[in-house]
Amino acid sequence: MSLSISIALCTFNGGEFLPLQLKSIADQDRLPDELVICDDGSLDGSLDILHEFARLAPFPVRVTKNEKTLGSTRNFNRAFSLCTGDVIVLGDQDDIWYPKKLARIENAFLRPCAPVAVFSDADLIDHRGKQLGLSLWQSFSFGVRDQKRFANGQALNILVKHPVVTGATMAFHRKFVPLISPIPPNHVHDNWSAFLLAACGQFLPIAESLMQYRCHQQQQIGPGRTRLRDRLARARSTGANFYMEEIIRFRQVYERLEQRRADFPFGDGALREIKAKISHREHRALLPRASVSRFPKVIREMLNGGYWRYSEGWESVAKDVAGVFGKRNPH
Repeated sequence: MSLSISIALCTFNGGEFLPLQLKSIADQDRLPDELVICDDGSLDGSLDILHEFARLAPFPVRVTKNEKTLGSTRNFNRAFSLCTGDVIVLGDQDDIWYPKKLARIENAFLRPCAPVAVFSDADLIDHRGKQLGLSLWQSFSFGVRDQKRFANGQALNILVKHPVVTGATMAFHRKFVPLISPIPPNHVHDNWSAFLLAACGQFLPIAESLMQYRCHQQQQIGPGRTRLRDRLARARSTGANFYMEEIIRFRQVYERLEQRRADFPFGDGALREIKAKISHREHRALLPRASVSRFPKVIREMLNGGYWRYSEGWESVAKDVAGVFGKRNPH
């Protein structure tokens, strides 16, 4: 059995990094059946680079320029719709793939378990391509225990707590595009897609770095924070507004699951998890200012286990007890 593979690559003013990414795709041990590129109105020469690559590539390359700038999420929506392969592999313009990437992904989809989607680890590099000595999963604290839980049917329990799937490392069966599209513009495409795909069937983590993930100031979403100091700084920067925006996004996921309930085999479990997540985030967003009133509410949520299932455990407890919500709009 064989599968056809489409790569969905979105570009926007990525001329500095595109040549290396495109070369890494052309150097794959298993070449793609097509490369679909949606450019969001680049003004830096990216289109010249793309058209030259399309002329020389040993596989079909389709370059489409958007008539107006769509933004990352809507651009990926469009790229998905143009792919024709059995499997869609997502790509970012600034990364570098190892030659084994597509072969490993194809092998994962051909396993007896027949996953609906897969994602891998990646090695982090800086703007200049220097190895940072850290993997993407390490930056998310996505350890062996959670990897096993994810692979053994608990993907939704992990994703509802925090996103560990980065779009640039993900691939999924094209037949699920109608379930995840259109992606609401206030969502990041990988978080939305990963959660809905996990409600469709087995979502398989590939415990191997299949690419180099570039970290730089221009990227929309970066890796996680591993140092306690960085995590605490990030915690202090999030507050009521952040939680309420997250609640809105989870309600949108809930609505999609409700609308297509019959198409999501694990939809009921996903809906239960979302309800619990929303309840927990509402608890945190609406904590009173006065510590005397706040403390018993935090204790109740601790006893319910909410801080461990839907936030970051003791770090989140410490934040709420300390009264970081001294101001309603910490942003």
